[in-house]
Amino acid sequence: MDIQTLRKMRNSDFGNIANAFEKIANPQTESKSYADDRFWRLEGDKAGNGTATIRFLPRVEGDELPWVKIFSHGFQGPTGKWYIENSLTTLGENDPVGELNTQLWNTGSEANKEIARKQKRKLSFIANILVVSDPKHPENEGKVFLFKFGKKIFDKIMDKARPTFEDEKPVNVFDFWEGANFKLRMRKKDGYANYDESAFMEPAAIGDDEFIVEVAGGQHKLAEFLDRKNFKSYDELKKKLNEVLSGDSFAGKSAAEMAADDRPIAPAPEAKSAPAFTPKASKPAPMDDDDDVMSYFEKIAQED
Repeated sequence: MDIQTLRKMRNSDFGNIANAFEKIANPQTESKSYADDRFWRLEGDKAGNGTATIRFLPRVEGDELPWVKIFSHGFQGPTGKWYIENSLTTLGENDPVGELNTQLWNTGSEANKEIARKQKRKLSFIANILVVSDPKHPENEGKVFLFKFGKKIFDKIMDKARPTFEDEKPVNVFDFWEGANFKLRMRKKDGYANYDESAFMEPAAIGDDEFIVEVAGGQHKLAEFLDRKNFKSYDELKKKLNEVLSGDSFAGKSAAEMAADDRPIAPAPEAKSAPAFTPKASKPAPMDDDDDVMSYFEKIAQED
């Protein structure tokens, strides 16, 4: 890819990005990535604090946007087994955990609502980045990686593109020439990584044309993370859910049938027991996005 092609792409990209932000900010309907060496993560010190500077990169030719959005579920069932799977709602399809959570929520039972909250889906984003500064691992500096992050960081990206105040100029942080470096600051808060103090720096070119072409050549296509191979089928997920909740694998049962089963849907071992119930047809359970998916899964791995 030459510099002229990159310049041409940027003219249309911010329009697409702005439209995507508008849909996120004003939603109408809510319409598997495992760790590999392509991903970069900020490593903290012994206290869990860390800092680095990164640059979000433009979309790769063939991708729709410079990020992809992934929904997933991660929780421990009463059997002691873990359910950690990508959600089919990422692809706009029904997901058995989402259906079950809706059934639980609609009972009106606070115990059931608490189970639904613990089983709610988590939101994460994946984007290409350039590592500008990484004091903990300077060997990463100047290299392109994939970066997985949560809603809190994404909101900071969106705030730059859709500023609150009229005297602020919108910034497409994904732009090679007029984007902005991101100062990532991590602090340990309540046992989780917190990124509230992270902020974008002043807009500036990422480098000269030769460096831009080099960086662009090292980027990864993001569409692969939405490939069907990264998602189990509905029946496979339903079977796994039954195994985690009851130790059985009744793949033929729907979420409603699971919810109405004579056996109560028990919470994880540390929670209070929930009564059996009859599902109602009503509004779906609220699905708040998780703002630090990385720490969430890291905590699961440590406790498993």
